[in-house]
Amino acid sequence: MLSNSTNRRVFLQGASAAAIAVGVSGSVLAADPAEKAVVAVIGTGGMGTGHVRTLSARNDVEIAWLCDVDEKRLASAAEVVKQAKGKSPQITRDLRQVLDDKTVDAVWIATPDHWHTPAALLALNAGKHVYVEKPCSHNIREGRLLVDAAQRTGKVVQVGTQSRSTACVQDGIQRVLNGDIGDVLISKAWNSQLRGTIGKSQPGMPPANLDYDTWLGPAPAVPYRPNLLPGVWRWWYDFGCGDIGNDGVHDIDVALWGLGVTTHPHRVSCFGTKLFFDDDQQFPDSQYSVCEYAPDPKTGKKKQFIFEQRIWSPYLQEGYENGAAFYGTKGVLIMGHTIGWKLFGPRNKLIAERTGSADLAAHHTNFLDCIRGKVKQTNAHPMVGHLAATIVHLSNIAARVDSVLHFNPETEQISNHEAAAMLVKRKYREGHWSVPKDV
Repeated sequence: MLSNSTNRRVFLQGASAAAIAVGVSGSVLAADPAEKAVVAVIGTGGMGTGHVRTLSARNDVEIAWLCDVDEKRLASAAEVVKQAKGKSPQITRDLRQVLDDKTVDAVWIATPDHWHTPAALLALNAGKHVYVEKPCSHNIREGRLLVDAAQRTGKVVQVGTQSRSTACVQDGIQRVLNGDIGDVLISKAWNSQLRGTIGKSQPGMPPANLDYDTWLGPAPAVPYRPNLLPGVWRWWYDFGCGDIGNDGVHDIDVALWGLGVTTHPHRVSCFGTKLFFDDDQQFPDSQYSVCEYAPDPKTGKKKQFIFEQRIWSPYLQEGYENGAAFYGTKGVLIMGHTIGWKLFGPRNKLIAERTGSADLAAHHTNFLDCIRGKVKQTNAHPMVGHLAATIVHLSNIAARVDSVLHFNPETEQISNHEAAAMLVKRKYREGHWSVPKDV
């Protein structure tokens, strides 16, 4: 088991070619990197089970706990660990049991969105390092609380945008930031695919295998309904962030990375509506967002970020269904999500290209290396996650209120629209033990 050292290091990352500049803190947890990290996975659905399988293949990790509100999924994930490791982990439906175990060094949080930050804050306060799935927050205020908690506790946090640790993506972004396509003034991300309808339903009784009250957690209590679980919770305001916060946030994160921005946009406009689906989902199936950044103090130039979404249109855009593009003064780089990229120079000449899929195992390694003090900062540290998630939230808010939003990057407040300003935060279930403080 890794030792729980309290030595604290504070790392301030400059505006380098490979990352966004913020200050974070990290504790070194391993004097001997050969020691096993004792970990837990909270949430064992599709992505959670993916983490379980990937972690079970490692010799430097012991999965001590699995936690899920669904007994069937919990049992299935426990069997994966048993088959790989020869013994079963402890299981629970209450994450507080995991956090009370002082032998646990780190937790993977793969819950629905509304639990991401509340669970992460509880884990950080309990002295655990945290790997939290994307988007790292359900709303803008939660994202700020996560960034602050990581700094305050000195624990390592990794957000689950694994493109940050994927060699192919790192290579492409490095070329953009090195100036291979000149000055990048605009980047764009898009999400075009065919999703299924969630249909329409009426409230009913949850299945016997589901602890629905714990699933609700800090969110307002609403009746169970068949098209709320599993997975489709992301189409409901109380629990998810729409597909822009699901698949979209991966490419948003990459697009912001290559754009080289170190703060939030100051102005956001978004058209979003349901053009295709006639069902209960509350988020747009079609969305077009434009974000403008204040002039760079060094260059005096503004930058723009654009996001497009059509989750009823599985057709290629610039060669890829989902991706990111970087428009420079001397060329363009087009990147397909988990596929690769192509760099074009003057007269549309293909200069370079590379293929490569997302590398989840490398993202895990980066997190564990940071815990062990082998690297100074995670590739997807909390501020990285907060910047990308804030684009998600501002875009969704702008679409809901049908207005251009003026956003203060320093105070993280919307200044020109009262109803929109209220959506920077959310309503929580009164008195629930998981509700974050200072919300």
